[in-house]
Amino acid sequence: MNTQIITEITPLSEKDCFYLVDRYKCSFTYPIHRHVDFELNFVINAAGARRVVGDSVETIGDFDLVLIGKDVEHGWLQHECVSDKIREITIQFKSDIFGDNLLAKNQLAQLRKMLQESSGGIAFDAESIAKVANRLYALVMEESGFSGVLELMGILHQLADEGHYRRLSSSAFVSVKPSCDSRRVQKVQDYINEHYKEDIRLGDLADLAGMTPTAFSRFFKLRTGRSVSDYVIDVRLGHASQMLVGSTASVAEICYACGFNNVSNFNRIFKKKKIHTPKIFREIYQHHKKLV
Repeated sequence: MNTQIITEITPLSEKDCFYLVDRYKCSFTYPIHRHVDFELNFVINAAGARRVVGDSVETIGDFDLVLIGKDVEHGWLQHECVSDKIREITIQFKSDIFGDNLLAKNQLAQLRKMLQESSGGIAFDAESIAKVANRLYALVMEESGFSGVLELMGILHQLADEGHYRRLSSSAFVSVKPSCDSRRVQKVQDYINEHYKEDIRLGDLADLAGMTPTAFSRFFKLRTGRSVSDYVIDVRLGHASQMLVGSTASVAEICYACGFNNVSNFNRIFKKKKIHTPKIFREIYQHHKKLV
């Protein structure tokens, strides 16, 4: 089965900093797609629409703001949205808009972190959206290219500085290698990514890090923001989502192939993390997926 989806060629050239389009529409019709540029997407008056980013499938409210990294599958689907006054402000920009040297500075550490996190797509909370909404509206009206670039940088910096966002897609689904400044954590993450199909014991991971299980559990959560068990589940669910989208294997086959040992437990965990059951997730994704 061909699992490649439509790849959008954005209007950005190598000489452009960003591209902005402000749309008013009554429905979502563009299929799930990906592109090589970053995208900041602000959707207004679309309560009930369904947002797909990687293996994250969520129903949005009246306001939705996400930042999507390069090559992340994404799209908005009509679902239960009945509004005929949808507004969508889409800003696409190059990954090097800040330049590697500038982005490496200490003052931009939070922004650098946010752009890295967007490799799986990130969604901002209502408070952050409220704080930058007027800036986004003003950016639409900005006629000066130079001022527009500064304003976009300011918006991104404000969002990063607030830090009120959450990751959407699992790293395994979007094939992003997790990074950590701790060699011990990175070693354990690499082991989990290679052995997610097998039984993974906390004691074995702790031995890899040269620590006791209790100390390692605290250390891992401090460094990654997630417990060891949550990280293992995230990796397994990411691979399961890939198989649901890109194969015809049954839910039971996928369950066991991705390290889960009980179908009922797999269904429960999947629904808890992804909102939908594996069966519904597959139907949603494949129904709106356009193969190329």
